[in-house]
Amino acid sequence: MARRKEPTIPDAILDQLLAGADAKTAFDPGGLLDGLKKALAERALNAEMDHHLGGEGGVENGRNGYGRKTVTTDTGRLELEIPRDRQSSFDPRLIAKYQRRFPGFDDKIISMYARGMSNREIVGHLRDLYGIDVSPDLISAVTDAVLDEITAWQARPLEPVYPLVFFDALRVKIRDEGLVRNKAVHIALGVRHDGGKEILGLWLEQNEGAKFWLRVMNELRNRGVDDILLAVVDGLKGFPEAITAVFPEATVQTCIVHLLRGSLDFVSYKDRKVVAGALKDIYRAVDAPAAEVALGTFEAGFWGQKYPAIGMAWRRVWSEVIPFFAFPTDVRRLIYTTNAIEALNSKLRRAVRARGHFPTDEAALKLLYLVLNRTEKEWIMPPREWSMAKAQFAVLFGQRFRRAAA
Repeated sequence: MARRKEPTIPDAILDQLLAGADAKTAFDPGGLLDGLKKALAERALNAEMDHHLGGEGGVENGRNGYGRKTVTTDTGRLELEIPRDRQSSFDPRLIAKYQRRFPGFDDKIISMYARGMSNREIVGHLRDLYGIDVSPDLISAVTDAVLDEITAWQARPLEPVYPLVFFDALRVKIRDEGLVRNKAVHIALGVRHDGGKEILGLWLEQNEGAKFWLRVMNELRNRGVDDILLAVVDGLKGFPEAITAVFPEATVQTCIVHLLRGSLDFVSYKDRKVVAGALKDIYRAVDAPAAEVALGTFEAGFWGQKYPAIGMAWRRVWSEVIPFFAFPTDVRRLIYTTNAIEALNSKLRRAVRARGHFPTDEAALKLLYLVLNRTEKEWIMPPREWSMAKAQFAVLFGQRFRRAAA
């Protein structure tokens, strides 16, 4: 039987705090919990002042009473007494001079925003749940602070070598010059030599093409990437030419999952299961010649004749499908399943659907970055296939892969 965990605050102190008070009201606005929060905050502020006067404040400085400041917390508003010094040089770390929100409150706003809630929905949620009235402008101010973080994140240094990088695109609706337009958000998901995943970047563009992708590849190069062993991409226009111009040794592979889904878009719902089964003979072939024979057999067969657009779709990208068959089963499985990018896209789409459309490019980037940031924190273990695939990468790419582990 599990032992009862000892409380961090002794019962005697809790009894003393609750003496003569109704325990039910302890969590009410202005109740015991708020009183403790106020007392602890003011004590911490006074400790900061003592440290300031004993160090950087200097011997000629001293206390000069208190000023009052009302701050917003996750349970309501709190009036604090902020100590002052004669030289007005004290800037507390707990609550900075111009800060009007208690630590942790901004995190709650950002968390709700990252889940796809609009500014007005967050305002209503805070009012209903905490009884706090804040303006939509305050929500914008809190979330706009993320833009500087995005700029720094987008320019951070990267690993010299990535064995595997998935490039994908997501369509979002953004108001632009009075019209709601479809724009593509491009995401690069890298897999490091240890199997750990990392979002390399986020780019928003209305029109993609070779020039756009060349800019992205040069950006990755300027951030420290020297080599990409295998780039998995879903038919992005102009991509193969751009990546090989910057990373000439990179292998470009069409995402088989996306190719299958695109094929099934031509098929009626009742036929999808059997057509998907017929296509397995192509991507499960032992090598490229056998796969091309299987594709020809499918095109000549019943389903290929009924849905000729499928064969045409595979033929159009066949040069980017062929590299897949040079890899052993373990690597194929990693490329084919692409669980990481699929799960990521699912979360992004849910957040985008909840918002409908965005007023600006910056609003879209804020939300998508926050979703990506939350998702990255959940990535603890490498893909299950990586332990076997890693050994295969070492054989297939030799010194180039060993540089990734250096």
